[in-house]
Amino acid sequence: MIEKAKEIIAAAKSKMNDAVDYLDEDLKSYRAGKANTAVFNPVMVNYYGSMTPIPQVASITAPDAKTMIIQPWEKSMLHAIEKAIIDANLGFTPQNNGESIRINVPALTEERRKELVKKSKAAGENAKVSVRNARRDAIETLKKLQKTGMPEDIVKDSETSIQKETDAFSKKIDELLAAKEKEIMTV
Repeated sequence: MIEKAKEIIAAAKSKMNDAVDYLDEDLKSYRAGKANTAVFNPVMVNYYGSMTPIPQVASITAPDAKTMIIQPWEKSMLHAIEKAIIDANLGFTPQNNGESIRINVPALTEERRKELVKKSKAAGENAKVSVRNARRDAIETLKKLQKTGMPEDIVKDSETSIQKETDAFSKKIDELLAAKEKEIMTV
């Protein structure tokens, strides 16, 4: 019975960890006034009939804090990548020189910074909801097992353990959000 409870706790912890990892990756794509090639990860481009992320059809470099260069592996992709960047509404104006696409990263306006902070907080809240859902699912599973014979003290100890994990992951989410907010609001 104890092994089953440990499995449930481990599964819940894994789901919570996935939620935090997803949030961390998502926050990397938020542009904070300096060149960050991760902003192009979610941008899709039509590559021979299938929608493909830009990093899979071109190399993206940031030679300095205010410039990014996108070098497609096939020259025919230049216009498609340029159009995808414009359509993604990232606040960039791509400059196509026939060989590569150069992007100058403008400083963020105060309004855009506040918008990004709001967006990051919403993403953080979604991650917290995922963490709480993992807790709820684990506790429901434990309650069902209690009805089929698992001792009450094991269930209570497991619930306490799950709650500790939930609190730890919520704290980690808050730390990620605080760090991102600081990064976004730093001029």
